[in-house]
Amino acid sequence: MNLKLEAVNVLRWLHFVVLAAGGGAAVVALLLSGFEEGKEELRGLAATVWAKFVAWPFRLALIVGIVLLVMLIQGGQNPLKNGHYFHIKLLLVFVLVGLSEMTPKALAAGKRGSALLALVLFLAASFTVYNKGLFGSRLKTTPELPAAAVVTSQTH
Repeated sequence: MNLKLEAVNVLRWLHFVVLAAGGGAAVVALLLSGFEEGKEELRGLAATVWAKFVAWPFRLALIVGIVLLVMLIQGGQNPLKNGHYFHIKLLLVFVLVGLSEMTPKALAAGKRGSALLALVLFLAASFTVYNKGLFGSRLKTTPELPAAAVVTSQTH
Protein backbone atom coordinates (compact mmCIF):
# COMPACT_ATOMS: atom_id res chain seq x y z
CA MET A 1 0.00 0.00 0.00
CA ASN A 2 1.46 3.35 -1.05
CA LEU A 3 0.57 6.07 1.46
CA LYS A 4 1.37 9.66 0.62
CA LEU A 5 1.46 12.41 3.21
CA GLU A 6 0.31 15.63 1.56
CA ALA A 7 0.98 19.09 2.95
CA VAL A 8 -2.62 20.19 2.39
CA ASN A 9 -3.95 17.32 4.49
CA VAL A 10 -1.43 18.00 7.25
CA LEU A 11 -2.44 21.67 7.28
CA ARG A 12 -6.14 20.77 7.39
CA TRP A 13 -5.46 18.51 10.36
CA LEU A 14 -3.38 21.18 12.11
CA HIS A 15 -6.10 23.76 11.43
CA PHE A 16 -8.70 21.44 12.97
CA VAL A 17 -6.61 20.59 16.04
CA VAL A 18 -5.72 24.20 16.79
CA LEU A 19 -9.33 25.32 16.41
CA ALA A 20 -10.56 22.50 18.63
CA ALA A 21 -8.02 23.48 21.30
CA GLY A 22 -9.00 27.15 21.09
CA GLY A 23 -12.72 26.43 21.20
CA GLY A 24 -12.33 24.11 24.17
CA ALA A 25 -10.19 26.64 26.01
CA ALA A 26 -12.85 29.30 25.34
CA VAL A 27 -15.40 27.17 27.19
CA VAL A 28 -12.96 26.70 30.07
CA ALA A 29 -12.24 30.45 30.24
CA LEU A 30 -15.98 31.19 30.36
CA LEU A 31 -16.43 28.68 33.17
CA LEU A 32 -13.52 30.19 35.09
CA SER A 33 -14.99 33.67 34.70
CA GLY A 34 -18.08 32.44 36.52
CA PHE A 35 -15.98 31.12 39.41
CA GLU A 36 -14.12 34.45 39.71
CA GLU A 37 -17.17 36.24 41.09
CA GLY A 38 -16.70 36.74 44.81
CA LYS A 39 -13.29 35.07 44.93
CA GLU A 40 -10.47 37.58 44.90
CA GLU A 41 -7.74 34.92 44.57
CA LEU A 42 -9.17 33.81 41.20
CA ARG A 43 -9.62 37.31 39.77
CA GLY A 44 -7.94 37.60 36.36
CA LEU A 45 -7.53 33.86 35.80
CA ALA A 46 -10.11 33.72 32.99
CA ALA A 47 -8.45 36.65 31.21
CA THR A 48 -5.06 34.94 31.46
CA VAL A 49 -6.43 31.63 30.19
CA TRP A 50 -8.11 33.42 27.28
CA ALA A 51 -4.97 35.36 26.37
CA LYS A 52 -2.75 32.27 26.44
CA PHE A 53 -4.96 29.34 25.41
CA VAL A 54 -7.71 30.87 23.27
CA ALA A 55 -6.26 33.89 21.49
CA TRP A 56 -3.06 32.13 20.43
CA PRO A 57 -4.78 29.06 18.92
CA PHE A 58 -7.21 31.33 17.06
CA ARG A 59 -4.29 33.38 15.70
CA LEU A 60 -2.43 30.24 14.67
CA ALA A 61 -5.57 28.81 13.05
CA LEU A 62 -5.97 32.04 11.04
CA ILE A 63 -2.37 31.82 9.82
CA VAL A 64 -2.66 28.11 8.98
CA GLY A 65 -5.97 28.80 7.22
CA ILE A 66 -4.40 31.51 5.07
CA VAL A 67 -1.47 29.22 4.17
CA LEU A 68 -3.95 26.45 3.38
CA LEU A 69 -5.98 28.77 1.15
CA VAL A 70 -2.85 29.82 -0.75
CA MET A 71 -1.81 26.19 -1.21
CA LEU A 72 -5.27 25.24 -2.48
CA ILE A 73 -5.25 28.11 -4.97
CA GLN A 74 -1.76 27.10 -6.15
CA GLY A 75 -3.05 23.54 -6.54
CA GLY A 76 -5.82 24.66 -8.87
CA GLN A 77 -8.70 24.90 -6.40
CA ASN A 78 -10.30 28.17 -5.37
CA PRO A 79 -12.73 27.97 -2.44
CA LEU A 80 -13.64 31.62 -3.00
CA LYS A 81 -15.41 30.67 -6.24
CA ASN A 82 -17.39 27.75 -4.80
CA GLY A 83 -20.49 29.44 -3.47
CA HIS A 84 -21.15 31.77 -0.58
CA TYR A 85 -20.24 29.51 2.31
CA PHE A 86 -16.55 30.45 2.23
CA HIS A 87 -17.35 34.16 2.27
CA ILE A 88 -19.64 33.66 5.25
CA LYS A 89 -16.95 31.62 7.00
CA LEU A 90 -14.31 34.30 6.37
CA LEU A 91 -16.56 37.02 7.76
CA LEU A 92 -17.25 34.98 10.90
CA VAL A 93 -13.56 34.12 11.31
CA PHE A 94 -12.29 37.69 11.01
CA VAL A 95 -14.91 38.98 13.46
CA LEU A 96 -14.09 36.07 15.79
CA VAL A 97 -10.35 36.75 15.77
CA GLY A 98 -10.89 40.48 16.31
CA LEU A 99 -13.29 39.86 19.16
CA SER A 100 -10.95 37.28 20.64
CA GLU A 101 -8.22 39.91 20.80
CA MET A 102 -10.45 42.23 22.85
CA THR A 103 -11.83 39.57 25.17
CA PRO A 104 -8.99 39.31 27.76
CA LYS A 105 -9.43 42.95 28.78
CA ALA A 106 -13.19 42.47 29.06
CA LEU A 107 -12.76 39.33 31.15
CA ALA A 108 -10.29 41.13 33.42
CA ALA A 109 -12.97 43.78 33.97
CA GLY A 110 -15.50 41.07 34.87
CA LYS A 111 -17.51 41.28 31.64
CA ARG A 112 -18.26 37.99 29.86
CA GLY A 113 -20.27 39.22 26.87
CA SER A 114 -17.41 39.30 24.38
CA ALA A 115 -16.19 35.86 25.47
CA LEU A 116 -19.66 34.41 25.02
CA LEU A 117 -20.07 36.11 21.64
CA ALA A 118 -16.66 34.79 20.53
CA LEU A 119 -17.71 31.28 21.50
CA VAL A 120 -20.98 31.67 19.56
CA LEU A 121 -19.04 32.93 16.51
CA PHE A 122 -16.69 29.93 16.79
CA LEU A 123 -19.69 27.60 16.83
CA ALA A 124 -21.32 29.45 13.91
CA ALA A 125 -18.14 29.26 11.82
CA SER A 126 -17.75 25.54 12.51
CA PHE A 127 -21.44 24.97 11.69
CA THR A 128 -20.96 26.84 8.40
CA VAL A 129 -17.97 24.70 7.45
CA TYR A 130 -19.61 21.42 8.40
CA ASN A 131 -22.83 22.31 6.53
CA LYS A 132 -21.34 23.85 3.37
CA GLY A 133 -24.29 22.78 1.26
CA LEU A 134 -26.70 24.94 3.26
CA PHE A 135 -24.71 28.01 2.29
CA GLY A 136 -24.41 27.42 -1.44
CA SER A 137 -21.21 25.38 -1.70
CA ARG A 138 -20.62 23.78 -5.06
CA LEU A 139 -17.81 21.58 -3.74
CA LYS A 140 -18.10 17.82 -3.74
CA THR A 141 -18.71 16.68 -0.20
CA THR A 142 -18.32 12.96 -0.82
CA PRO A 143 -14.82 11.54 -1.06
CA GLU A 144 -13.86 9.79 -4.23
CA LEU A 145 -11.11 7.33 -4.95
CA PRO A 146 -8.26 8.55 -7.16
CA ALA A 147 -8.18 7.06 -10.63
CA ALA A 148 -5.04 5.10 -9.77
CA ALA A 149 -6.61 3.44 -6.72
CA VAL A 150 -7.51 -0.19 -7.21
CA VAL A 151 -9.49 -2.23 -4.73
CA THR A 152 -8.76 -5.93 -4.78
CA SER A 153 -9.83 -8.74 -2.52
CA GLN A 154 -7.37 -11.41 -1.56
CA THR A 155 -8.45 -14.75 -0.18
CA HIS A 156 -6.01 -17.23 1.24
